[in-house]
Amino acid sequence: MKLSQYGYEFDREMLAQHPAQNRDESRLMVIDRAKGTIEHRIFKDILDYFDEKDLFVFNDTKVFPARLYGNKEKTGAEIEIFLLRELNRELRLWDVLVDPARKIRIGNKLYFGDDDLLVAEVIDNTTSRGRTLRFLFDGSYEEFKQALFALGETPLPKWIREKVEPEDAERYQTIFAAHEGAVAAPTAGMHFSKHLLKRMEIKGVDRAFLTLHVGLGNFRTVDVEDLSKHKMDSEQFIVTAETAEAVNNAKREGRKVVSIGTTVMRTLETAVSTGGMIKPMEGWTNKFIFAPYDFTVADAMVTNFHLPYSTQLMMVAAFGGYETVMNAYRIAREEKYRFGTYGDAMLIL
Repeated sequence: MKLSQYGYEFDREMLAQHPAQNRDESRLMVIDRAKGTIEHRIFKDILDYFDEKDLFVFNDTKVFPARLYGNKEKTGAEIEIFLLRELNRELRLWDVLVDPARKIRIGNKLYFGDDDLLVAEVIDNTTSRGRTLRFLFDGSYEEFKQALFALGETPLPKWIREKVEPEDAERYQTIFAAHEGAVAAPTAGMHFSKHLLKRMEIKGVDRAFLTLHVGLGNFRTVDVEDLSKHKMDSEQFIVTAETAEAVNNAKREGRKVVSIGTTVMRTLETAVSTGGMIKPMEGWTNKFIFAPYDFTVADAMVTNFHLPYSTQLMMVAAFGGYETVMNAYRIAREEKYRFGTYGDAMLIL
């Protein structure tokens, strides 16, 4: 498969700028690969397709307020910082993106918040846009993190809209988010409400959680026609023994395993052994899934409608079948489905 095969007719009006009023009332396109059918439902109807003891696997990463605005020393130039990951807790070192990057040099100091609540020094240039910052803070680590996150803003992708609104702090997050570390939300999981999780429990549909801290690399542009030459950025993940056991038991019993999102799918396919079972693991994955690919864990997946030429679309097409998925996207456009992070969902059976 080549990059050029993942384009489709797209315009920005297809992107949802706001979430559905209720999490579980987005639209749901249901693709049955075996029957070759497409149905149009509401997301809360998803349980109609699953039975007792089927297993939904969720990503419980938590998005933190990763975008900060500050000023450069002396010139006062406005600087936007995007926190990517903490490198060293004791030294207050963070890997960040800086915009505009051309104005920042090693040794520059940056000031954030009223009365310069936080000060950071640039100590390394890692890429054309990336930097390593050392925050200068005399208080405890807990006080530092509190100050840092108080100044931060929900890192809503700017291709959704420029201005972050109060609703985003809650809605750009799953309701089961538990482990802080993501700079982008695992969007398929955002369709699940407390009421829907309760209905799952009543029906006996099981759930398990893994963690993959979604990074900005998830949205990096693919700029090579030969997909085998594209490199994904590494992202940190954890699969606990409890989750591995739940997935393996479901597989042994012939129950459906449902991947809630592309981040879950990548993690499961990273942690799978040669025998098709999941191993407890933690580490970093840069797994890039595109057709042809032999999936060994999930029987079904939930995902949003992704942008043209994106790695997420490539994975979905590998799972659902290229022709099937690209046809579904054509139908989604005709039927006015909402695309992107806050958009509608697709269930592939």
